[in-house]
Amino acid sequence: MIDNVTKSDAAKSNIEIKEQFDRVSTQYDAQRRILVPCFDDFYAVAVENLNFPATSSPRILDLGAGTGLLSQKILELYPKAQLTLVDLSEKMLDIARLRFESLPNVSIKQTDFTTFEMESNSYDAIVSSLAIHHLTNDNKRLLYNRIYQALKPSGLFVNAEQILADNDFMQSLYHSQWCNKIEHSTLSRQEINASYERIKLDKRATISAQLNWLKDAGFSQTDCLYKYYYFAVLWAMK
Repeated sequence: MIDNVTKSDAAKSNIEIKEQFDRVSTQYDAQRRILVPCFDDFYAVAVENLNFPATSSPRILDLGAGTGLLSQKILELYPKAQLTLVDLSEKMLDIARLRFESLPNVSIKQTDFTTFEMESNSYDAIVSSLAIHHLTNDNKRLLYNRIYQALKPSGLFVNAEQILADNDFMQSLYHSQWCNKIEHSTLSRQEINASYERIKLDKRATISAQLNWLKDAGFSQTDCLYKYYYFAVLWAMK
């Protein structure tokens, strides 16, 4: 079933997302290890399953790249990778520019990744972390189709993402576990409240739904390689 979301609704949502992440840009990286309790495994599984030779220079697109955390971890394993980072928030990308300012193999573009023009059969991998859950289900499906078209044969899509549980009971469990961890963290009350406000913009989908959408898009292999409550790493090969 296609979501009834008008262009004006989508534009309003984009503005809200951009404003919230602009505000948190300077604290974003420092907060990740707290707000993503499984931080190390979450990012490690995403990066290590790109499966490129260490000396190769794959062409990789990072959608919703933010401050460049995921791209940095990719470069640590694949220093010759040709990376393009795309994000809506200029202030988040300002952090990424500082992070990669001396690297000629990193390109940064400030734009909405749902409308970013991706050339067909042009990327060895497309990655994303904690971004696609801001889209409606219909727009997730459209994006997965566009990603499939943009990948080279046998190209990989890796999405380190926040997901929705399969039922209300499990969703409540996921939420209570996450809230308990951040309520007992070193974050200030203001930072905790801001994180609660940001998750109101989330439009998460279940793992099973997303794997089905990836299969429908044409991916030959799909799987969930890692899951920790709200957090999952989805993987697909063209």
